[in-house]
Amino acid sequence: MLMSPFALAYGSVAARRLERASPPAIDAPVLCVGNFTIGGSGKTPVAIALAVAARKMKLNPGFLTRGHGGSLRSPRIVDGEHDSARTTGDEPLLLARHAPVAAGTNRHAAAQLLRKAGCDFLIMDDGFQSRRLDIDYALMVVDNSRGIGNGYVIPAGPMRAPLVSQLRRTDAVLVMGSGDAGDDVVRMAARAAKPVYKATTVVRNRDALANRRFLAFAGIGNPEKFFDTVVNAGGWVSVTRKFPDHHLFDDREMKELLDAAASVDLELITTAKDAARLAHGSETAQRLLEQLTVLEIDVAFEENGIPAALIEETVKRYSLRETR
Repeated sequence: MLMSPFALAYGSVAARRLERASPPAIDAPVLCVGNFTIGGSGKTPVAIALAVAARKMKLNPGFLTRGHGGSLRSPRIVDGEHDSARTTGDEPLLLARHAPVAAGTNRHAAAQLLRKAGCDFLIMDDGFQSRRLDIDYALMVVDNSRGIGNGYVIPAGPMRAPLVSQLRRTDAVLVMGSGDAGDDVVRMAARAAKPVYKATTVVRNRDALANRRFLAFAGIGNPEKFFDTVVNAGGWVSVTRKFPDHHLFDDREMKELLDAAASVDLELITTAKDAARLAHGSETAQRLLEQLTVLEIDVAFEENGIPAALIEETVKRYSLRETR
């Protein structure tokens, strides 16, 4: 492969970072929800499900996130009512509906903000490979419809680091959805004695989609998965529009979507992440939001007790860390 020498160099650096980094610790349990590859795997819904479970266990969870697509230069607590995606990125706005969120590239400083806000259990959405904060438990999410692609490291493929190096630092793997593209990862995880769990996404507003004809648009890592989800939930996807991941829509693009749907008598549908990027926007953005159906999804684990078990294990490892 033409790009394989560059991938080898990138992979070597990434592997050394994973194996040699000594990130700073925070005085609270940290559960990282990551993935092996670039692109969407379903991390954010999983992080939200874990926060919901933590609250049921009388914990006060908080989210750590980089804030992809935003303009933040220093960590801060996200204001879900007033912040826009241009400032914080889209994922923090989604997460803020469920628990306090600290966004920023300095994960340790962000974690300190959450501790000051009273959070006693920290869920890190992504950040596994950057090693900016000590992790008590790393749960790696794999999309079963995509797996790890061709298995090559960036730029020759989607892998963020060599799989073997990543598995060494992984505590468990969560396979999302149907398919068999994740089988290779499952086999390698099993050989490495890593637990493998399964989960699926469930459409919360399924009744709102049935027998409706849509122009579906998305700026996420895997838009095809979104389109398929709408169809599987009973909607008709007649026209699709794809945008780059974390795309910030301008007025021209939003007007084109409105006009295109109206011209063929279709309704508009998008993802919760895309809708978050439209919030607190221009008049055109507000008009688009008013006409949108937003696909709302939850995560259903194969076994109901998995989230609680993951949280308990994270707390246990934190306790052992504190006594060392």
